[in-house]
Amino acid sequence: MTEEINQPRRHFMGMALAVAGAQLGMTRVGQAQSAPNIPATAPRTDTTFGSLRQIDAGVLNVGYAELGASGAPVVILLHGWPYDIHTYVDVAPLLAAAGYRVIVPYLRGYGTTRFLSPDTPRNGQQSAIAADIIGLMDALGIEKAIIAGCDWGARTANIIAALWPERCKAMVSVSGYLIGSRAANKKPLPPKAELAWWYQFYFATDRGRAGYQQYRNEFARLIWQLASPQWNFDDVTFNRSAAALVNPDHVAITIHNYRWRISLAEGERKYDDLEERLAKFPPIGVPTITLEGDANGAPHPEPAAYAKKFSGKYEHRLITGGIGHNLPQEAPQAFAQAVVDVDRI
Repeated sequence: MTEEINQPRRHFMGMALAVAGAQLGMTRVGQAQSAPNIPATAPRTDTTFGSLRQIDAGVLNVGYAELGASGAPVVILLHGWPYDIHTYVDVAPLLAAAGYRVIVPYLRGYGTTRFLSPDTPRNGQQSAIAADIIGLMDALGIEKAIIAGCDWGARTANIIAALWPERCKAMVSVSGYLIGSRAANKKPLPPKAELAWWYQFYFATDRGRAGYQQYRNEFARLIWQLASPQWNFDDVTFNRSAAALVNPDHVAITIHNYRWRISLAEGERKYDDLEERLAKFPPIGVPTITLEGDANGAPHPEPAAYAKKFSGKYEHRLITGGIGHNLPQEAPQAFAQAVVDVDRI
């Protein structure tokens, strides 16, 4: 889930700019080029990516889906926890049809992605995951890409845009600016906000690690329901993504990520410099569109709290219609349109 702080719904219900966005500095766009309109689509239109590819990249052998022409502009779509690449199963075909080469990788600890060495630390800290994506771009010969994500994927996109702006043409980020700091995370939150992070405290215990190992699917389903209370996903949709959590490193990566955030686990020394830079909460200058669902049940910051972190061309969009935390899968048209639009602002 992100850091900081039922009736069936099968159709995208609409998209609107956040109220008073201009006054909050949440809309700062230049003259936009004409962008193609993404056709209306219902979630679950596509159910599979078909054959996946594998490539050695950095410390990993990464599993990924690829759609679109090989010479087209590249979009990299990054999933979060406890989700997987099927977050983008409807988004990716829309972007491929709009003329993009779309890369959707499994993060470390998910799906068919594996560590190349048994001796590599099963490290879930934020900079390590971002470095994985830079390694993937290098392995695929991708110099620059539009990077878009939600949850852990949004944070990873933020980090790449902040630390490697030469590799990020533009960015779409669900829930805005999510770069974290262990020092900042030491500050207590009000009780209601702490309650929303119940799973982080659970994971801090040996009982929590064992519980996640034993009840992985039940845990993930509960998180999906809490984070997207109006998303009426079915068993087929859930089970398709839950299969990615069977990865042998998934529990270790998940537990380390949340323990590292609150200084209960150390990271790797080779990432110290990156984390020092991230702890200063660097601004992001690449063109950016941030998105938020109107029914996001996961902990997330208010748009006004992060608008000034985006120093370049910037726009915030509120996606309405009962859209929760897993926004790309719940509102694929809106997410794909944001990717197309950010390429032209």
